[in-house]
Amino acid sequence: MRKFLDLVEKRLPDAPGKQAEAPEAPADSVLKSRFKIMKSDDEKMLAFGWASVSMRVGGEVIEDWQGDIIEPAELEAAAYEYVRLYGEGGEMHERGGVAVLIESAVFTEEKMEAMGIPAGTLPVGWWIGFKVLDKEVWEKVKDGTYPMFSIEGEAERVEADEEKESTAPENQGRLLKKVIISEANQSRV
Repeated sequence: MRKFLDLVEKRLPDAPGKQAEAPEAPADSVLKSRFKIMKSDDEKMLAFGWASVSMRVGGEVIEDWQGDIIEPAELEAAAYEYVRLYGEGGEMHERGGVAVLIESAVFTEEKMEAMGIPAGTLPVGWWIGFKVLDKEVWEKVKDGTYPMFSIEGEAERVEADEEKESTAPENQGRLLKKVIISEANQSRV
């Protein structure tokens, strides 16, 4: 299994070509994930991208920066609850109310098959879109200061080898159970 850091190349802003260090894994139950903003519409102040990805296109389970794994069913349930309860976007987990969720789709293998999307086309994950309401935040999205989405929430961590029905390879990472995503933010690396 490849780790999330193997899939995302991070660079330090003041040192071109120099790799950034992986963030420390928090000791508590806070979940944070970051994914690049994939599409934006300058005129409408819209930004779209992956909020979280459980499995790569080839079916490979992803371990995030904190060594956590969110299985597809957990991610799907958490995404539905986020939309139902929150639906607001923030800035760097410090200020809320800067964006409104306008699009949310969890792509599971079953849903992609039902939609006629060929296997191996998309990862299993949660795609989101936000209408950014704050012009200063939008400028930071446009100029690349905030190139990605970052989600935050809470979960129960369980060692992957303790969970019998897991899709994660044994002795790899920690599974997140009972995931509650409470924030989706425009963010920088």
